[in-house]
Amino acid sequence: MTETVVSTRTPQPGVAQSGVAQSGVVVPAEPSGATTVPRRARDSAGRLRALDGLRLVAALMVALYHYGGRGGEVAQAWGTSPRDQFPTLHTLFAYGCLGVQVFFVISGFVICMSGWGRPLTSFFASRASRLLPAYWAAVLLVTAVFALPVVAYRAVSPSDALVNLTMMQMPLGVDRVLGVCWTLWAEVRFYALFALCVVLPGADRRRVIMFCAGWMLAAVVAENADMPLLDIVLMPEYAPFFIGGVGLYLVHRDRRDVYGWGIVAVSWLIGQHYAVQSLWHAPDPQAFSYRSSFGIIAVVTLGFVAVAAIALGLLGRVNWRWLTVAGALTYPFYLVHEHLGWVVIQALHRNLGLASGVTFALTVASMLLLAWLLNKYVEKPLTPRLRAALSKTR
Repeated sequence: MTETVVSTRTPQPGVAQSGVAQSGVVVPAEPSGATTVPRRARDSAGRLRALDGLRLVAALMVALYHYGGRGGEVAQAWGTSPRDQFPTLHTLFAYGCLGVQVFFVISGFVICMSGWGRPLTSFFASRASRLLPAYWAAVLLVTAVFALPVVAYRAVSPSDALVNLTMMQMPLGVDRVLGVCWTLWAEVRFYALFALCVVLPGADRRRVIMFCAGWMLAAVVAENADMPLLDIVLMPEYAPFFIGGVGLYLVHRDRRDVYGWGIVAVSWLIGQHYAVQSLWHAPDPQAFSYRSSFGIIAVVTLGFVAVAAIALGLLGRVNWRWLTVAGALTYPFYLVHEHLGWVVIQALHRNLGLASGVTFALTVASMLLLAWLLNKYVEKPLTPRLRAALSKTR
């Protein structure tokens, strides 16, 4: 959810390298005559605009879930449960939480793309400068709004707010300013694993394949190892989605890459298992809503298929310039939409008496506007400066 899609490097056609044995497994190098994605799938700057659009779709899925697909604090904003506000749609909105899994697949694809052929310092500078400016602004903004007397929601303590600026609040057990920051903690751990195992020694196809295979095997073993540290580092529940995205980048480089397709297939099979395990429950009239196992599998599958279609260049015609803007708005929108959305919903629905549907639409629009302001006045001026400062070598 935090990525900027950058240009790719395709393997040189006709250049073959011999396979090498690693840990007893022979992994072939780039095959001769690799079939790469057509250039039309990318614009003149090498940007996959369809991926930008998919990122915004995933963010809007999460917004549907936070505004109308769950209970909790949002019910205070509406005045009643969202189930009463959206008697039919709330069940569909409940599937919106799977937008996070779609984000993770996109993240795996983009991080592998951006880390390929890049030194560790440049990779770190790119990730930190992309994540931090909007994140800092969102933490300060939500803290300030929740501290207003007219806002009914409790603000975190000043000390906890300061800790949140480090992005380390999850492992420290500190109250979160942003409800969605748990996904950023997962992203940061993925970045660290990828940086240490792939970027630092130098990204190439063999190393990426071994990284995916090793991480997947270790994550599966960690599931039943009863060792919390392994769960924290290896993230069994989310690893298949990141790994699946990395596999799809291998397919993007060479659509005939059997290893890449194998990584994608195994990731989808294990990923849908974890999604069903965490989100499915037996029908219960007391529950907010009911997600069927088929529906969960279908949404996860659509996420993989959508990224695969982009990786294969099948959505090359989806190349509208406004999708670049959509991609730029996704991250700040994702950061602020939940908690500040509650404030807007209460103001529009309970205070001004607007209908539920109108309130929903205006809340999404207002959060997109706020995201545009954050992108224009925070990210655009600060991101290049922070990247340049972190890229300097001494």
